[in-house]
Amino acid sequence: MKMVMAIFKPFKLDEVRDALTSLGIQGLTVSEVRGFGRQKGQTEIYRGAEYAVSFLPKVKIEVVIDDELVERAVEALQKAARTEKIGDGKIFVLPVEQAVRIRTGESGVEAL
Repeated sequence: MKMVMAIFKPFKLDEVRDALTSLGIQGLTVSEVRGFGRQKGQTEIYRGAEYAVSFLPKVKIEVVIDDELVERAVEALQKAARTEKIGDGKIFVLPVEQAVRIRTGESGVEAL
């Protein structure tokens, strides 16, 4: 099992969710986060005054999936979240040692 974590622009969330559910992925966790990468924030103008925004709003999703789905999920995420502009985000893939469904006690891939 692997955890696929992606951080991307908030307005792409529906497209990303649709892309993942079309692969048969049944559940994911979404968090609203703030951060910056190479762009180091941005400068905005509000009521005529210029100010720097150090941390930009992003969305982070986390989904734990079977190893067989990882490559397809990463490709779907990348395609759905891409705007071809700076700040599109990142995808991380991490190993998951164990998963347990609290309600039934199922473990491993069956718990997903």
